[in-house]
Amino acid sequence: MASPHRFGYLLVHFVEDPDGHGEQIYFSLSHGDDPLAWDRINGGRPVLSSHAGTTGVRDPHIIRAADGWFHIVATDLRVWRAEGQDWEEFRRHGSRSIVIWDSPDLVTWTGPRLVDVAPPSAGMAWAPETVLDPATGDYVLHFASALYADDDPRHEGPALAQLLTTRTRDFHSFTPAEPYLSLPGGVIDMTVAVDDDGRIHRFAKQDDEAPGSWQVFQQVGDRIDGDFRTLKTNLGQEFGPRVEGPLIFRANDDERWYLWVDQYGHLPQGYHALTAPTLDGEWQPVPGFSLPAHTKHGAVLPLRDGEWERLRQRDADGGWSAP
Repeated sequence: MASPHRFGYLLVHFVEDPDGHGEQIYFSLSHGDDPLAWDRINGGRPVLSSHAGTTGVRDPHIIRAADGWFHIVATDLRVWRAEGQDWEEFRRHGSRSIVIWDSPDLVTWTGPRLVDVAPPSAGMAWAPETVLDPATGDYVLHFASALYADDDPRHEGPALAQLLTTRTRDFHSFTPAEPYLSLPGGVIDMTVAVDDDGRIHRFAKQDDEAPGSWQVFQQVGDRIDGDFRTLKTNLGQEFGPRVEGPLIFRANDDERWYLWVDQYGHLPQGYHALTAPTLDGEWQPVPGFSLPAHTKHGAVLPLRDGEWERLRQRDADGGWSAP
């Protein structure tokens, strides 16, 4: 079978907007095959919205499944709402569900649907992502959650954010969630990439207040559920003292990788980019990176075989009306 022609990139994300409702799914499309210049398409309006659960979605991730379908998973969380922000309440009594959409072509989407993934002892299910496990052929869904003691049903005691995993083959049914990674102070926002040797690289964020925090860090291992060693820490600190939400993707020409980190310590918030020739390389800031302000925590999908043209044509034909 011929290799697919690769051209262009899709960024699926949300927008930080205290005065509006940016906690929806937005699409940004690269300028042709340039991964450093982007337009927020659909006239800057969301492409997908959720009226289920909290009615807000953050931290979306998109995967191209082995059967050719695409799946978006997102946090069921609306921070900016009339009754105000309460991050402590979100952590202790937030949604234990994620929001999912499905598509055969990136243009037509079904959903949203809520799927419970976190156990009753969990306070929330944040920043879900899926990755194909090459060792088993199923998909690992990982997300951040705080687990409270069994004798603390009201979630009043202490609990740190940690990473949990569950598995699926159809994006409808999921195995019971299991603890995956915990660190002093808490850990969130994991994303995963596989290198040419089949090694698993995971990037995540240790809590800012943890003594000697690694901040955004990179680890490598041979299996998703195996042992990992730390390669890099404090990634993206040149962009500000508070960065999170790493995303990772490989350029279509195979000559380099891009690591984006989401700066949230000052305005304007949004992504900044690092690059390296290999996942083991030295990450360097990218000059000339162009992305609309307040483009927040999402995922980049490298496109194939006319997908960029299909998305651009749909945008030219009037775009999407978020349901």
